[in-house]
Amino acid sequence: QVQVAESGGGLVQAGGSLRLSCAASGIIFSINAMGWYRQAPGKQRELVASITSVGSTNYADSVKGRFTISRDNAKNTVYLQMNSLKPEDTAVYYCNADVRGTYYSGMLHYWGQGTQVTVSS
Repeated sequence: QVQVAESGGGLVQAGGSLRLSCAASGIIFSINAMGWYRQAPGKQRELVASITSVGSTNYADSVKGRFTISRDNAKNTVYLQMNSLKPEDTAVYYCNADVRGTYYSGMLHYWGQGTQVTVSS
């Protein structure tokens, strides 16, 4: 069994910064891509940023230049540094990890419970 847990959300003023963390734990052989998604009220969940096991990154156009994704493979942890936050960044942020539990098992997608980020104007 694998658990994915986010932390670091909160309330911040526009222009401020927050750092989100997400750790995967449990029976893990390897982790491929890890990513951050967000869902604002009344909107669909969208990809914010993703990172592969070798460090290749991908960002939504709306966060390029403001957000930075990184990971610590030894800790099975992914981070999202969010700078110059805007009110439109307000959403529940979810972590996703593509995990192989054993050498013989396939890749499964795991989601965290989400962490609220609120940016006030």
